[in-house]
Amino acid sequence: MQRSHGEAAVAFAGARLAGLRQKGSAKALLPRVRGVPEVVFLNTSGGLTSGDTLSYALDLTEGARAVATTQAAERAYRADQGPARVSVTHGVGAGGWLDWLPQETILFDRSNLDRQTVIELAPDAGCLMLEAVVLGRAAMGETVGQMTFRDRREIRRAGQHVLIEPLLFDTATLARAGNGAILGGARAFATLVLCAPGAEDAVGAARAALNEPGVEGAASGYDGKCVVRLLAADGWPLRRQILKLMGALRRGAAPPRVWQL
Repeated sequence: MQRSHGEAAVAFAGARLAGLRQKGSAKALLPRVRGVPEVVFLNTSGGLTSGDTLSYALDLTEGARAVATTQAAERAYRADQGPARVSVTHGVGAGGWLDWLPQETILFDRSNLDRQTVIELAPDAGCLMLEAVVLGRAAMGETVGQMTFRDRREIRRAGQHVLIEPLLFDTATLARAGNGAILGGARAFATLVLCAPGAEDAVGAARAALNEPGVEGAASGYDGKCVVRLLAADGWPLRRQILKLMGALRRGAAPPRVWQL
């Protein structure tokens, strides 16, 4: 059967575009915005299934700053012949900053997705990383009874791990989630991680922003990180809460255009 393969890589040196490579179903859009550049990654295949591969990469050097996101929610569809694989690899050089704010991943029934995200930071660089997942769309009456989702997120500073988050969510996990043992009955969840020297000081602002009805959240700060966890019954209230947290953790900066309601 036909498979989808895509690679998109962008590089900035300071405020100057230093490289752009696109292959297959992956594209990188560079909208004209004032201030910090935006990079919008796009999967033109419309979704992921068995055997598909997708790779996004962003390299920031010479103090470059950027906001990177995806044009739409990524969809993982039924995959009965092995996983789809996604690789996200970003590098942030000395004095640089990256906001990695992809839109949510929607997992459909019998999906199989294996994803790895790695952000490499220079000693004085920083980042804000978001991952949001929705188990089917409530408005469409979708339920997820079988699936496999392997997700590994890493942030490294000067080659040393400062965050490792492996996740395995499969059919057995779903069964436990159904009785409230996992996710508390929620079908949408997200994690935001602010990683920079002194990032733990942002905990107060994050907690003050945790006020969206229908969303349960908590924030903690330690060792140069502020970590926020969210649970919601559906993707829409989760999205509204994420937007509030973006404003708090990005000191009022406007969200990427594709995120604006």
